[in-house]
Amino acid sequence: MIELFSIFSKGGIVLWSYQEGTQIFKDTINNFIKDVLMQERGNTMQFKDQNYTMKFHLDNELDVVFLVVYQSIVQLSYTERLMSSVRERFRKAFYTELQDKAALYNNPYELFESFDETFQELMIDAAKTAKAAEAVVKKPKTFQESAKSQKNDRLFDCQSSRDNAALSDGYASSSPPESPPQGGDDEVRKRREEFFSKKNATKAPKSPEDTKKKNTKQARVWNLSGKAKDAVVLDRSDPKDTQADGTDPTEEDSRFVESMKSQVGQHKGELRSFADSDTESDADDDVAEEDVVKTSKVGWFGMLKGLVGDRKLSQDDLQPVIEKMRDNLIMKNVAAEPAEKICQSVVSKLDGKVINNFSRVANEVKTAVREALVQLLTPKHRVDILRDVVEAKRDGRPYVIVFCGVNGVGKSTNLAKITFWLNENGHRVLIAAGDTFRAGAVEQLRTHTRHLNALHPNSVQLYEQGYGKDSAGLAAAAIKIASERAIDVVLVDTAGRMQDNEPLMRELAKLIRVNEPDLVLFVGEALVGNEAVDQLVKFNEALANHAATGQKARLIDGIVLTKFDTIDDKVGAAVSMTYITGQPIVFVGCGQTYADLRNLNVGAVVHSLLS
Repeated sequence: MIELFSIFSKGGIVLWSYQEGTQIFKDTINNFIKDVLMQERGNTMQFKDQNYTMKFHLDNELDVVFLVVYQSIVQLSYTERLMSSVRERFRKAFYTELQDKAALYNNPYELFESFDETFQELMIDAAKTAKAAEAVVKKPKTFQESAKSQKNDRLFDCQSSRDNAALSDGYASSSPPESPPQGGDDEVRKRREEFFSKKNATKAPKSPEDTKKKNTKQARVWNLSGKAKDAVVLDRSDPKDTQADGTDPTEEDSRFVESMKSQVGQHKGELRSFADSDTESDADDDVAEEDVVKTSKVGWFGMLKGLVGDRKLSQDDLQPVIEKMRDNLIMKNVAAEPAEKICQSVVSKLDGKVINNFSRVANEVKTAVREALVQLLTPKHRVDILRDVVEAKRDGRPYVIVFCGVNGVGKSTNLAKITFWLNENGHRVLIAAGDTFRAGAVEQLRTHTRHLNALHPNSVQLYEQGYGKDSAGLAAAAIKIASERAIDVVLVDTAGRMQDNEPLMRELAKLIRVNEPDLVLFVGEALVGNEAVDQLVKFNEALANHAATGQKARLIDGIVLTKFDTIDDKVGAAVSMTYITGQPIVFVGCGQTYADLRNLNVGAVVHSLLS
């Protein structure tokens, strides 16, 4: 049953409502307004909160919201029909009153109380129509109407035809059957011999080479010849050893450190954006209407060229440009689900608006798309790591960050870049080598530690226990040591794991549950599209499913977007990841040096998606 049906203005004035029972929906309605109407993160026309489902419709012409609330456990099939009928009758009956904004602020209940009887009629009619439709759908078929019965009938008809034919043949033959021919056994034997002789003839005789055994496994020979020599050359454990090209690895380290020294001292304070300025996005915001008309002759804005004159926009008018916009977003690497939600948000904003000319239409659509993208990319909260590190320092404890993600996305590399940025801002860092599975993971962090200490002496320490150890216990030991040594920040590296690997996801959840880090960062590639959605959803699900009983699940707090300089204008992964988690993109990784770490430039991303 319907718990609540309410009609209210976008300004929050309740115009009319119907309610069954005495249940108070204050918190539910407040969550709906905060998370849907105010955030405008896509318009799904449905919102669930606690045990209730809310379906709604936004009338942009009259600035009115139609909302129905019912228990999620109850499957109501007539809410869509009821919503449409109520909206149509309410607009028709009170169109003049709804346009008088001053009257709405005085006594709205007196204006619309006559709608009570109309609503009861519409609700009864919608319920009866839905019940009749369900009865038609659920009516069971008789056996005669079933496919099995028809199949049996066809078989019976075929069998009857064969029987009748055989019977007619029997009546037609008046003479007794002929006796079997003589020499039948000789004929059968002759045919068998011919068959086997042909079968044996198809098999070619094996050559002596074919008879040799082929299953002997040959030893693999690498480019570097000689077994003992290979082992010596490939062993990089001796720092005095030379590389395959004859160069000393310490010389390469020295060259890298020398090239980085020019960057030392230039990255204090907040990180710069990936684009150094917002000139492109700012200029795009100031486009004149005549420029919009020129640019809209091509591309997906050109789909609006037929909308001229003084008219009210409808969903049919907007559908062509929305479909083109959806295709454009998906081509820019936005996952299908967030692309659809953005399109629905734009339709909900423009449906019912009165537009007087074509340039205004193009401007309204572009503004709506830009607002939807900016709101989606703008996080619910801001992560200020430098401020939080200082506060943790005042409490006498280290600030702890855990890095997680799938294989090969660049967790260790970007952890080193973040370490360099923290060193630039005067913070000492302890790196916990929690990837105890991948061969070379610890050695990689050793190299980074050596390079970082060459740039900022005694600023980085590495805590390791080798391979095959419990990562949760290793992280706990690292945090304890950092607290004893008064180290400011602990960065915990973890092994890469696929999102559907249940044992490894349980291990990650244990590490987070035991150590309670200040920040859990998901490291993801900017190259992925729909895969980003699947990764983040399953990571969050795994962390929630393996949370301690009675303890609030600890989910992903932020995102590190890597390889952002390799995608040109296909920046949609930033939209997809932010849409799924609602969490901010804290760092953007690009380039090959420690200094190549940036903040996300929302304006530049939106400009790329609209171009």
